[in-house]
Amino acid sequence: MPVQDLVSNWAYMVMAALAWSLKAWCALRLPETGRWREKYKAEKQELLRMEFKKFVNAFVRIPALVVRTGRKIILRLLSWNPYQHVFLRAIDRIDHPLRC
Repeated sequence: MPVQDLVSNWAYMVMAALAWSLKAWCALRLPETGRWREKYKAEKQELLRMEFKKFVNAFVRIPALVVRTGRKIILRLLSWNPYQHVFLRAIDRIDHPLRC
């Protein structure tokens, strides 16, 4: 939280700006190609216009179970939300490297 010190306020604003750009970056990386192009484009626009608090609740605070089996680590999502398919598409897209 902002306090009376200017350095603390500056650090708080930098953290908020980085979090906001993380939300925008996640939305801009979503693909709009394929059979469901119009639906994907609408979801991308909705994510870009989404309030940050809603973004945190839909994409960051997802309950998951971490299971270690053999040589793999498996993440199991424990609940459903309306943005789960967008989240999974974003994770799939982020998993692949950027191509310049």
